[in-house]
Amino acid sequence: MLLRRLLNRARPMRHFALIDGQGLCRALRQMQEHPSQPGWVEVCEPSISWLGSPLPTSARLTPVVTHPPAARPLAA
Repeated sequence: MLLRRLLNRARPMRHFALIDGQGLCRALRQMQEHPSQPGWVEVCEPSISWLGSPLPTSARLTPVVTHPPAARPLAA
């Protein structure tokens, strides 16, 4: 029984915040995988005080991409 529990460890829970089009936090969620709906960002640790407010920049685990990276030529 103990051996089975050690071998079949569950993945840790991750924290997510739903950000609307205005940049405000609308919901918090704890899951093992990234939510499939758009607008969810992974955060380090959720805080109920974020609801209705913009997320602190230090809260995000995944960076916000505002433009695609510039194409670089490949080395020969």
